[in-house]
Amino acid sequence: MDNPFQIITDTFSPQYRVNLSIQRLDGSIMLTLSDETGVVAKRMISAEQRNDPQRLRRLVQSIQFGIAIEQGHSAVEILELMTDGDNHKLLQQPPARTLPFSVGL
Repeated sequence: MDNPFQIITDTFSPQYRVNLSIQRLDGSIMLTLSDETGVVAKRMISAEQRNDPQRLRRLVQSIQFGIAIEQGHSAVEILELMTDGDNHKLLQQPPARTLPFSVGL
């Protein structure tokens, strides 16, 4: 089995600083993702999630989904990417939105 800590780190860096810290005696860890503006996401990961590759993958996708929504991506587009297995695109910034030329005239 692949190292779950390495999977998490590889998925979210270099876009984010990844901090994993032990939270409880049951093996739960806290994942904190941050960038130059501060904390982007914070999730508690149970030992069961961490040690089950399928649950870990779903957790990572859920975090990516939440970040992408916060960044202004379309939920429908994100779900399409997730079902196509193209998850690495989720963390890219959305295109800059420009106002129509007539706005403010």
